[in-house]
Amino acid sequence: DRLLKICEENTPDKFRKIIEDNSEWAYLYHLSTQRQNIVSWLPITKNDKVLEIGAGPGAITGELCKLAQSVDAIDLSLKRSRMNANRNKECDNLSIKVGNFKDIEPELDCDYDWIMLIGVFEYAALYIGGDTAYEDFLNIIKKHVKKGGRIVIAIENRLGLKYFAGCKEDHTCVFFDGIENYKDDSHVRTFSKKGLEKIFNKVDITDYHFYFPYPDYKLPNTVFSEKRLPMLGELRDNIRNFDQDRLLLFNETKAFDGMIEEGMFPDFSNSFEVIIGPDINVSYAKYSMERDDKFCVKTRIIDDGLLKKVEKSSVYESGKEHISNIKKAADELSKRYKDSDLKIN
Repeated sequence: DRLLKICEENTPDKFRKIIEDNSEWAYLYHLSTQRQNIVSWLPITKNDKVLEIGAGPGAITGELCKLAQSVDAIDLSLKRSRMNANRNKECDNLSIKVGNFKDIEPELDCDYDWIMLIGVFEYAALYIGGDTAYEDFLNIIKKHVKKGGRIVIAIENRLGLKYFAGCKEDHTCVFFDGIENYKDDSHVRTFSKKGLEKIFNKVDITDYHFYFPYPDYKLPNTVFSEKRLPMLGELRDNIRNFDQDRLLLFNETKAFDGMIEEGMFPDFSNSFEVIIGPDINVSYAKYSMERDDKFCVKTRIIDDGLLKKVEKSSVYESGKEHISNIKKAADELSKRYKDSDLKIN
């Protein structure tokens, strides 16, 4: 109710101050623009039609609307959907559908370019039910993707390093619950990398690509890929569990370094972002968000197999001048040192 009141009485540009003034996890989780990082690096275009399943209060819906031609958002909760509608009321390309996915699904279009399951796939047993809920869920969703379209799944890794190091399982709030393969009565399941691959293979999904949001998919500041895995010393931002108490059983940075050396990072990444469908040409994304809005920068490595380039863009509208100044400074320095051995980056 408090969050709904905030969304009704404030524009999204006020959310950062509201988060700073409140210490509750719910404010950070539902209102932070950092949530959008899980989708804003994707090559979604203004020609694309997007379906977001389990949109909740709309933490990423607005970003999808900014990127895509149209967005259909589904959520079971009327109250959460009202939050979504209020915070994204300026978006004229958004349709919010309230109700159970099984009831809404038969009326959905079958030509979506992107279908988003961000923090949703683990709840398939509740959405769908039955002994093969995860496979059935994917088979249903597959019907609504156009040829050449993509499904995006963001989910915690059951064997993520943070759980070994002393974080509680995100959904059950029990230490080591996912590592111990959950209790029999648990209605939520996350999976290892191989566990997800087994599900994909059961429903004849063979074209999929793993990405690794870090520290996790909820508040990511970096997205690695199988083309661009983390390097030694790169994973230093590990104490990021804001929702509940944890243990500190060992140094996660050193443990990650050991896994990187052994080529085991993909199996112990805290989260996965899986793109089902054609490969995309982004191999890495990095967000610099702990700054004033006008200096927040998104960096992507674009790699199409022939050309690799670095692309920098502003996270917020107010940052466009800063990006322009980076280019101007590079041009000026290039002129100044044109007869030297220096090459300006």
